[in-house]
Amino acid sequence: MDKEIYELAQQTGERVLSLGLRMATAESCTGGWIAQAATSVPGSSHWFDTGLVTYSNHAKQHFLEVPGSYFAGPEAPGAVSRETVLAMSRGILAATGVSCAVATSGIAGPDGGSADKPVGTVWIAWVLKLQGQSVLRQQAQCFAFSGDREAVRRQSVIEAFRGLQRLLDGASAEFSDTDNNTG
Repeated sequence: MDKEIYELAQQTGERVLSLGLRMATAESCTGGWIAQAATSVPGSSHWFDTGLVTYSNHAKQHFLEVPGSYFAGPEAPGAVSRETVLAMSRGILAATGVSCAVATSGIAGPDGGSADKPVGTVWIAWVLKLQGQSVLRQQAQCFAFSGDREAVRRQSVIEAFRGLQRLLDGASAEFSDTDNNTG
């Protein structure tokens, strides 16, 4: 196991657990690597719920309810897009009932890229729904990673955990503010 990824998974798990949440993943280009890293951490069953690899567009539609229109025609956003990863993250949240999720979709290479979306283009989305709140917090970011297929996938996993930690840190601060206000 990659030491940096293991440590990020462990730190993420500690944050998820400290907030009393559970997490899930909806992965395409990372092929389950985020879920594998999370479940390599002892005690992860207390905070990790589900990892779903939806590699094909059909699987994204069927399991995560990503609209088919996202994949239809040259004007559609496509699988590697902000729209798709946000839909994937919301879809895994709805399917599992967990409170936080991360989704990935990208072009790891060595082929499959285009002028608009070259090899190394990866979209990652993070979503968080705190108990008692109907509004989701969601973020998505596009990355342009370099290197071979393994390097692109590894960088994607690292950024997936880092982004989730940032989102959870914001939630942690909100919990602290709420605690202080109820004094």
